Amino acid sequence: MLIIGIAGGTGSGKTTVVRKIMERLPEGEVAILPQDSYYRDSGHLPLEERLEMNFDHPDSIEFELLTRHLKELRKGKTIEQPIYSYLTCTRATETIPVKPCHVIIVEGILILSNAELRKMLDLKVFVDADADDRLIRVINRDIIERGRSVNKVMERYEQTVKPMHLQFIEPTKRFADIIIPQGGNNHIAIDILTKYIENNLK
Repeated sequence: MLIIGIAGGTGSGKTTVVRKIMERLPEGEVAILPQDSYYRDSGHLPLEERLEMNFDHPDSIEFELLTRHLKELRKGKTIEQPIYSYLTCTRATETIPVKPCHVIIVEGILILSNAELRKMLDLKVFVDADADDRLIRVINRDIIERGRSVNKVMERYEQTVKPMHLQFIEPTKRFADIIIPQGGNNHIAIDILTKYIENNLK
């Protein structure tokens, strides 16, 4: 089993990179574990507090569960991936069964910040993008997908997203085996990454 970690700042284009890789690979050969599914459940907190959660701090991720799930997949066991809602900031009671595959892609902003998880990754990728480009994507995504106002998005960016990026995400670039500038627009880097995976599948 090949486990690939794809990290990078919020709005850097990680999801686009993963999608473009998936489009070129045989169906059923690759499974994706998004870091976002492993946010800690905060259903015990009032909604007002939940909506103020800092999603960009490593403590917000249940890395223990994520690494345990990867170990189980390596042993050939099916796991139950959590489902997390940004609208309610809680985990759903339902889960998504994920079967062991030849390739597992773990994708998320903070996955290179955890030492135990890093040790499990056969290939570490960091998707890099200009801060202005990331901000534009964050504004669009948070308004459309997460129901936030422009003012709330900007306030959140200034108070948590930007400082957390500088403190916890940007420094993890040094752990990467491959850095992809320009995110999903870097077709050559995506080609190289896809070829690497295809070679391993053979």
